[in-house]
Amino acid sequence: MGDTGLCIALEPLVARVLAPNPSPFTFTGTQSFLVGTTDLAVIDPGPDDSEHLEALLRSIGGRKVSAIVCTHTHRDHSPGSRALKAATGAPIIGCAPLAFVDDGPRADASFDLDYAPDAVLMDGESLTGDGWRLEAIATPGHTSNHLCFALPESGVLFSGDHVMGWSTTVVSPPDGNMTDYMASLEKLRGREDRIFYPAHGEAILKPQQLLRGLVGHRKQRERQILRLLKAGTHDIPQMVERMYAGLDPKLFGAAGRSVLAHLIDLRARGLAIEDADHWSLAA
Repeated sequence: MGDTGLCIALEPLVARVLAPNPSPFTFTGTQSFLVGTTDLAVIDPGPDDSEHLEALLRSIGGRKVSAIVCTHTHRDHSPGSRALKAATGAPIIGCAPLAFVDDGPRADASFDLDYAPDAVLMDGESLTGDGWRLEAIATPGHTSNHLCFALPESGVLFSGDHVMGWSTTVVSPPDGNMTDYMASLEKLRGREDRIFYPAHGEAILKPQQLLRGLVGHRKQRERQILRLLKAGTHDIPQMVERMYAGLDPKLFGAAGRSVLAHLIDLRARGLAIEDADHWSLAA
């Protein structure tokens, strides 16, 4: 995108500020969104980064910040909430904190264990400002505490990491859950949002088309895994080699976590069994 630190107006109630944290797992970086005109909600204030904080404060100018809103608590999304709260006095509102540490190999940013919201929004609850209303949409899967936020009057959905504009979402157990993720995709398929603004990647102009594609992609991966199990491939590294031809070795860990998430889902549905990291088809 090449616009790190700039405030880019996307439509009358929405502007974007890109954080300087590009990586293989964040694409060009985390996008923070400013919602409103005279008073603002800041969605996903991003990493604990002084350069990004300064960019957000420049973009806010002299306007009031009514709320600092977090979709989930990975460290590229929520740590910036604390410095922004200190600078503006605005409350931190949004997803619930997680009292949990994932010691497995991470494919994306690790969890922000210091996240401390002033208020937690449940599914369907809203917060309001001058000329805007944000509605929380519970979308667990990428993380158990993930929320999307709808701006109903505009047909906008801020999709966080649940639906992204550049890549499929990493679902990494134990907190990431494929069963929940698929249910959350279906939940969004039942909505009529006009456009998605993800935390990474370009705006999604045809959200229903992309959602259908994401569901189809996950079902294809599931069928691949079942075929490999039937053919006698029993461990995750071998599955990754066969399923992700040409993948950058740096991303093998991410792929393995998604395969594990699929296997756990298949086990819950009675289609696969595990014995000491050895997976096979259920009898």
